[in-house]
Amino acid sequence: MTSANFMSPTPSTTTPACHQFEKKMEDVKPSKTEINSLVMDYLVTQGYPSAAQKFAVEANIQPKADVVSIQERVEIRDAIHSGDIQSAIEKVNELNPQILDSNPSLHFALLRLQLVELIRSCTSTPNGDVTPALEFATSHLAPRAPTHPQFLEDLEQTLSLLIFPGDNLTPSLAALLDPGLRKSIAKRVNEAILQSQGVRPEARLRNLVKLRVWAELKAREAKKDLPTKLDLGLSQDNASSSNNLNLSQSQNGNTDDAIMQEQADGDPMIS
Repeated sequence: MTSANFMSPTPSTTTPACHQFEKKMEDVKPSKTEINSLVMDYLVTQGYPSAAQKFAVEANIQPKADVVSIQERVEIRDAIHSGDIQSAIEKVNELNPQILDSNPSLHFALLRLQLVELIRSCTSTPNGDVTPALEFATSHLAPRAPTHPQFLEDLEQTLSLLIFPGDNLTPSLAALLDPGLRKSIAKRVNEAILQSQGVRPEARLRNLVKLRVWAELKAREAKKDLPTKLDLGLSQDNASSSNNLNLSQSQNGNTDDAIMQEQADGDPMIS
């Protein structure tokens, strides 16, 4: 019997045709100066002083804010992330008392988070004393609750943590004990501080990414001719940023940049 000679198909070496939209994108390239400005703005706004210093040297540009002002925000952020809300409130008031006085919602959110931390502490051991949590709620939160319906609802929900066992909480109550709440409050505080200093509260890079996603969504809704998939192109950038982060830590011995990795899930580029 004659054996059949089956030839395996030869992979095509033809370069895929470039979509017209992609050709147009190639013609619009931001300058290195513009990109460096966006990166520096992000590092300063988000509060990464050691990374900002290192990037300023590498890119040969001047930081748009002094390291001291960034470090003040970093210390407040770190205090909130660690659950030391009283310290955070004191630092904010030292920086500018008007920040919380002019923002009752943010002030209440911080006090509520402080109550959550007190409840977390007193319920972490069997038969823990809940008196400190109740006294704090009575003296600091209860007087503010009648000023806004949401405040009263939030206070009642938070006090429910004293009633239900920690291993059997509803999703809404469990969210109060999740570290994500600390991160979201820290983000609000950071933005409030920047706004009080006359600085844009959100990094321009974040705004650009949001605008780009919105524009694509609108274009697809309008049935515009676009490639099937449009990448943001952040994967390679993230890998590069991670390498720079590790280098900064090894050279400076500073753990500030490590927060960038810790915040990756809680503070995404598109929130």
